[in-house]
Amino acid sequence: MLADTPAQAHVRAASSEEAVARLPATLEEFLAGVGTRAFRFAELGLRQRDDALDAVQDAMMKMLSYRDRPADEWTPLFWSILRSRIVDVQRRRTFRLRWLMPTPAFDKDGRDDSTLDWADDGPDPSRTFDGREAYAKLSEAMAKLPRRQREAFSLRILEELDVATTAQAMGCSEGAVKTHLSRAREALQRQLEDWR
Repeated sequence: MLADTPAQAHVRAASSEEAVARLPATLEEFLAGVGTRAFRFAELGLRQRDDALDAVQDAMMKMLSYRDRPADEWTPLFWSILRSRIVDVQRRRTFRLRWLMPTPAFDKDGRDDSTLDWADDGPDPSRTFDGREAYAKLSEAMAKLPRRQREAFSLRILEELDVATTAQAMGCSEGAVKTHLSRAREALQRQLEDWR
């Protein structure tokens, strides 16, 4: 490993000071701040609103037992718990009797054509539409990604976690996170280049 130059060491120290300054004071504050993003992450992984809400709630309840942990451990721990919960729900779904589940509507290409519930109180309809369209396109493109690539992209890009924290949350090496992220970016770029 190469030694940092004085400028790199200063930047690294400044960014760790900022990270410490941004840590929430209580676990409740942390959970309140991460709730919406966690729901989006779970919804992308599970593709069903109710299952996503349940997964986030379960992860938050489990986090309460880690209240005594230092605040800097909460972020990777929470995302690791949520990721595990999402995988559990996905596995459970494969073992359920298929005839008990509602039949999804499919379009002519055989893709799931069910619509998302877009509740929005935004004042600008055109901006709201553009945001919805962008999120729908991104959601559709991310749904086509393999699970690990989707997780790496969501945690690194959408949640803005660093590589080490993402690796800890995903339970893999930092190199694997970089590989999954690179492949996810390439795939998303190919899928979304016509939409730009």
